[in-house]
This record gives sequence, C-alpha cells and structure tokens, in this order.
Amino acid sequence: MIHTNIKTLGELKASNYQYKSIKEELRTNLIRLKKEQKDTFTGVHGYEKTVIPQLERAILSKHNINLLGLRGQAKTRLARQMVFLLDEYIPVVQGSEINDDPLKPISKYAKDLIQEKGDNTPIAWLHQSERFAEKLATPDVTVADIIGDIDPIKAANLKLSYADDRVIHYGMIPRANRCIFVINELPDLQARIQVALFNILQEGDIQIRGFKLRFDLDMQFVFTANPEDYTNRGSIITPLKDRIGSQILTHYPDTIEIAKSITQQEAKLEQEQKNNIYVPELAKDLLEQIGFEARDSEYIDAKSGVSARLSISAFESLLSTAELRMLTTGDTETSIRLSDFMGIIPAINGKVELVYEGEQEGAATVAENLIHQSVKTLFPTYFPAIEKLVRKGAITPYDELINWFVTGSDFELANDVTNNEYQQQLNYITPLTDLLKEYQPDITSKDEAFYKEFILWALVEHKKLSKEVLKEGFTFKDTLESFIDGI
Repeated sequence: MIHTNIKTLGELKASNYQYKSIKEELRTNLIRLKKEQKDTFTGVHGYEKTVIPQLERAILSKHNINLLGLRGQAKTRLARQMVFLLDEYIPVVQGSEINDDPLKPISKYAKDLIQEKGDNTPIAWLHQSERFAEKLATPDVTVADIIGDIDPIKAANLKLSYADDRVIHYGMIPRANRCIFVINELPDLQARIQVALFNILQEGDIQIRGFKLRFDLDMQFVFTANPEDYTNRGSIITPLKDRIGSQILTHYPDTIEIAKSITQQEAKLEQEQKNNIYVPELAKDLLEQIGFEARDSEYIDAKSGVSARLSISAFESLLSTAELRMLTTGDTETSIRLSDFMGIIPAINGKVELVYEGEQEGAATVAENLIHQSVKTLFPTYFPAIEKLVRKGAITPYDELINWFVTGSDFELANDVTNNEYQQQLNYITPLTDLLKEYQPDITSKDEAFYKEFILWALVEHKKLSKEVLKEGFTFKDTLESFIDGI
C-alpha cells in the first residue's frame, strides 16, 4: 500500500485495507522477522537467551508486559525497541485526538466526521516512530493526567454544558490509542491511580467523571518496575498485577565481555578521544570488573543494584582523565595508565547506594577499594597467582622483582609526565620487563607500560609491596621498609 496516495476514507476502502489491533501488528511482524531469521531486539546485550525470548513469548501471547529489574538493566530500552515491530504507517482520521482508525472510529469527533463526509473523510498517516508514549510515574501524577478530565475553558469557548462529552480533555492514555504506552517505575504511581488502570487493561474502556464513556482503546502497555520499590516507595497493587499478562525479570551482564560491549556501545566519546587515546583491553576488563566487585561489595546495598551506567560513566571519565593529562604534558597521543583509574572515583560515587558500614568508610574510600579489589581479582587471569602463604625457601616468579625493591631504592611513578618519561620510569625496573616476556610475550608495545603498572599494583594488593599516594603520583617500596617508616 502506498500510503501517500490515499487521502480519503473511500480510497482506503478501495485499497482493501484491513484493521489490525496493535497487539496483532506486534505479533504479525514478530513472526515475520523470526521466519526471516532477523534480530527482533538489537543493541541489547546479554539478553539473547534469557529476557528476549520471554519478551517474544509475551508479544506472541498479546500480553501487556511488566519488566521487573534493578536500575540500569535496559528495561526502557527494550520497551522502546518494540516500536520497530509495528507497521511502518497506519491510517487515522485526520484531526482525531485519539488516533481513530477510519474503519473503526471510537471518538465522537471521528464518528460525526465520517457520518458527515462519508467516503470523503480525510485520512492522515501515522508513522511507527510517533506511536510511542512514555510516562514516568511520580507521586504527583493524577487521573486527569493519564485518563482525562473536563476542560472548563473548552466548554466556555464552545458554549457547551458540562454534560456534553465534547468538553472532555483526554489524558495521555487515550491520546496514545493504537500506540505502545510505557509507564516507568509503576510502584511510584499512587494506588488510586493504579485502580484507574483496571478497566483499561481488562476491558479497554476509560471512565472520566460522570460520563458514560466506553472506548475500545487499542493499547500495548509496557510497565517497568524496580523490586526495591515494593518496599521503599510503594507497590504494584495486586488487582493491577493480576491484569498484566507477563512479568519478565531482567538482569545485569553475566560476563565481562558482555559488559564491555554495552559500555563501548553506550559511552559518549569525542572523536579526538577515540583517535588520540589508546585503551588496552586489560584496562577495559578492569573497568568492567569494578562493576562486578561493586555488586558483591559488603559496603554497597545489593537491593539497589549497580547500574550499567556506572561502567559507562567511569569509561568516559577514564578517557577524560587521560585527555587532561595529555593537555598538561603536551603529548598529541597517549595511552591509559592504571593511575588514571583514580580519576573515575567521582563517576563511581554517584552510582552506588552505600549501606551503613559503607557510609562509615566514605564513598571515595569504597570506590578506591573497588579499584584495588578489581586489580587483585583479575591478576591471576594474566599472571601466576600470588599465594598468601608460601612455603619457606620456595621460589616464586616475583622474587626477583620483590628483591629489587628490597635492595634498591624507592620507586616513584609520577602522574603528569609525558609518555616517554612514563615508559622510561617503568623500564627502570628490569624484573618487570622479564616478567612480561615470560608470561605475556604476545602483548603489543602499547600495552607494556599498563601491564607493568598492573603488576606493581597487584603486588601491593597481595602485601608484597606497599604503595604511598603522593600529590603527583605514587611511591612503591618494600613492605618491610614501609613498616619501619611507619606507613
């Protein structure tokens, strides 16, 4: 059907147009995509075997859907992706406030217009992108906002009595007829407002003041909710929950690789940052590990969750930290350093909810500990594990490096130095180079400096070395010397 050529109801009838409900549209287009072996939901990683099949089953069942999960689990993104399962265009009665279908009008305006003009009734076409409405549930939302109310100004202008249904001002839900309507954070909606949704979900009709309205609204509802909300702010009342066809649980990424793909897709970086700052894969892994550590931390409230936005914001801050150093040193290109991770602490602070013990420690301390713990967790993946207890007289791969600090002087690693100076500082410790050659012989020259710094930080976490924070960098030294110095 060439929609631009059809302007009137008569032409629409002649085109053999058939009315379909929005749920039928979603179902039909999903079936077509599955038969063509095309992806139904794109840009959402880690849900291919879990959430997406459940969502597809709900669509095939023509259910209204509740996406239940912690913050930062792509619930709203999934809802917005459903728009692409709609028909590209649908016909509506021109001028209708509630997107009346020309063959199945429900409003008084559309019915009167069709009765008056018949086959000459003008037709407009609604694109799929315009068939999505979204409302964040807040305690101040009213029935008038989402359902509708009497408009006294309209009554005065048209000189109508309040008994005339033309004085009704439709709320967001009627105006989203034949659309996907999303209510985010449903438990925040007051119970009396949730009650107003009963008939709409079950029967498709609305109730406004004393008017005897029965609109067969054609809606696809998608709700999102956080399990924490059930106790902290409100709840989804049982009768409403009973009317929602499918409740689907979302989750955080299961692996670092999935988490990395999300971060790389969502991070908003400037082109010069992408071109001029090199990020080792180990640095990306370390960044994602921080999120995993945060979800397991005893200092962070697990019920609140740790959003995927933590890694995204942290990655943006990480590159900005390197960029700021580059502007200071005058380098035209640079590589991420492990010390740059201290620059992501502000990005972590706002993304986690601390329990009482965490508040006592302080947000910055908890964030820094997450970085340290991530280094400790990832280290055995790349190098031999450092045992806490080593049999007396046993030789370890790190003896030569540790002895370098025992017999040598303190090693200071400055932050705001040029790339060449940074590499020269690390090359000064010859046992570091030997360790890399033995256990990571295939890494590129760009990665060497980061790996060397990674080893030093890991030895600190395993109490083989100590680290002192300076205003302009770090000092690494032997633990015994640190003990004598009182560090």
